[in-house]
Amino acid sequence: MASPPPPPRVCVTWGGGYVASWLVKLLLSRGYAMHATVRDPSDPKNAHLQVLDGAPESLLLFTADMLDHDALAAAVAGCEGVFHVASPVPADKLLFVLIQVDPKIESKMRVAGQTKIYALRMRTKVGPTKFCLQDWYSAAKTIAEETALEYGEKNGLTVVTVCPCLVLGPLLQPLVNTSSELLIYIIKGGPRAMKNLPWNIVDVRDVADALLLVYEKVESSGRYICAPDRISTNDIVNLLKKSYPNYNYVNCDNKDYESEVSPVTSEKLKSLGWKPRKMEETLLDSVEYFEKAGFLQDVEGCPRRLPRLFHFASD
Repeated sequence: MASPPPPPRVCVTWGGGYVASWLVKLLLSRGYAMHATVRDPSDPKNAHLQVLDGAPESLLLFTADMLDHDALAAAVAGCEGVFHVASPVPADKLLFVLIQVDPKIESKMRVAGQTKIYALRMRTKVGPTKFCLQDWYSAAKTIAEETALEYGEKNGLTVVTVCPCLVLGPLLQPLVNTSSELLIYIIKGGPRAMKNLPWNIVDVRDVADALLLVYEKVESSGRYICAPDRISTNDIVNLLKKSYPNYNYVNCDNKDYESEVSPVTSEKLKSLGWKPRKMEETLLDSVEYFEKAGFLQDVEGCPRRLPRLFHFASD
């Protein structure tokens, strides 16, 4: 009797991150053999990956900096797909590393990448090139998408990108990520008042589902917007107050900014079969996790600060 074929092998960059951790968990549950890059496999902040179901048998962690060509090449060796979730952001400039993959593998390889909608929105406001010299994260995300799509087109490599908006939901990793810090600031309040901006919100678990969906669907192509719901800052506060009335919550103006933010749609992604959660579930699950993890406790001498990436949302 012939032995069963080996499971498909894929690589996830920045495997210990917020979105990537949920993606690794999902891929393991679907029977994939996994490579995941992290800066240091022995760092306690990556320990959550080792205890995921299926990790001891199917997950290999690789030490890799996103600007280290040889380390990245070793991590993707033998893989038929790459989920490029990481984004290199050097202190003073942008650098991009193109990995030469074995041509026999590259002809069949699929790459699913992630960028961010607020990076795209910033580019739209101020032009295609001079869009975020003061925000290297948005620059890295946007230029990486353009570079990957161009490289794929020139070299016959299938590259598909997923563009999530504000990603919220429970965490698998022990450290708080930036988008969760924003929601914690809204809940706890702080010295900076916020504008009543509309936010496109998506659940981190649904982003993982979207990345795997576009990877597995052979008909997927180009960019997929991952932004199923929209809600203003004041409406977030009012929704959460119904279930969690005892927090201070952020001070917020009452101006209507809806006309100042371009609408986006996820219909292309939904047409592939993507079914996101309700926004209320995402927000309430987030707060439930924050409470269990102790993220909403007051720490003396450490006032809550609005993350720098979201300073545009304050007065």
